[in-house]
Amino acid sequence: MVFIGGPRQVGKTTLALTFVKNSKANHPAYLNWDNENSRKIINQGTWPKEEELIIFDEIHKRKGWQSLIKGFWDTWKSTQRYLITGSARLDTFRKGGDSMLGRYHYYRIHPYSYPELGNEKKNLDALFRFGGFPEPLLLQDEREHRRWVNSRVSKLVRIDLRDLENIQDLDKVELLAENLSQKVGSTLSYKSLGEDLETSDKTVKRWVQILDSLYYCYTISPLGSTKIKAVKKAQKLYLWDWSEISEPGARFENMVASHLLKYCHFQSDVEGFKMELRYIRDESGKECDFVVIKDKKPLFAVECKLGASVFDKNIGYFKERLNIPKWYQVTLDDIPERKVTPDISILSFHDLCIKENLI
Repeated sequence: MVFIGGPRQVGKTTLALTFVKNSKANHPAYLNWDNENSRKIINQGTWPKEEELIIFDEIHKRKGWQSLIKGFWDTWKSTQRYLITGSARLDTFRKGGDSMLGRYHYYRIHPYSYPELGNEKKNLDALFRFGGFPEPLLLQDEREHRRWVNSRVSKLVRIDLRDLENIQDLDKVELLAENLSQKVGSTLSYKSLGEDLETSDKTVKRWVQILDSLYYCYTISPLGSTKIKAVKKAQKLYLWDWSEISEPGARFENMVASHLLKYCHFQSDVEGFKMELRYIRDESGKECDFVVIKDKKPLFAVECKLGASVFDKNIGYFKERLNIPKWYQVTLDDIPERKVTPDISILSFHDLCIKENLI
């Protein structure tokens, strides 16, 4: 079995259908839980048994879907393969000692990235402006982009969230989702968000966790090193669709974060490494935006600057105290790489993608 998780409208269904003949949504091997007829077929187990591959789309919305799929697999695993896709996290089996462990592969699909589109300036400009989701990126129309963003957020809250959680105050959750775009790149304060929404910080934290599980946002934790008196709990938040962010500097930081996260997920899901994306911050407020960690060993750190600017001294401060082999100050501008020291470079986002083989 293969599980494919990822945000709404990122292309999961399109990808899944490429594995069946004719690649059409009405193919008998494609079963979408949102479709009434498909729901009946799934509940009764009456799909064509001669099909080698069966696609279960959005089946996570069914209560007890894990046990159902496990039962199907135990019955027909010798003759059929299953591809399960969903716009909520599908890695439930990883959290316990279920016998399904080791019998499936879990892959996370991301929006388009700069290396995928081709390392050309026009592609980077479009990606920064419209985000990496296929529909707005391919259309590249400002009005349609605004409408798409509004529709996606509304559907995520009104349909996807409603199907998974019993939350009464959907208006506040939608308002929270809209407010999160203004919090990107800063440490997350549930208390402050709760005050804005006139809701308890515990409730807001739960809502953010739900939005995270629906691939609307994600959080990263600090690198907890005693060498720099690091902060330990404060998380930073980013969106899967950075085009929602109006402030250019925060949008660029989010775009870089998403590329690094995609790299980490690829190395984890495909190659099997234990990857982490974290940030560096000490108790005095000194900060570096990101550090990529592989099997508990830091690979490189990244500080984002929208335009070509002077060297950020925080990089030098942290370099003296932390065992991180490579440090990058990254800008959206197309500049030649400049070496500050043998281990520290100021370079363009274009060059970072090439040097670190981002995908």
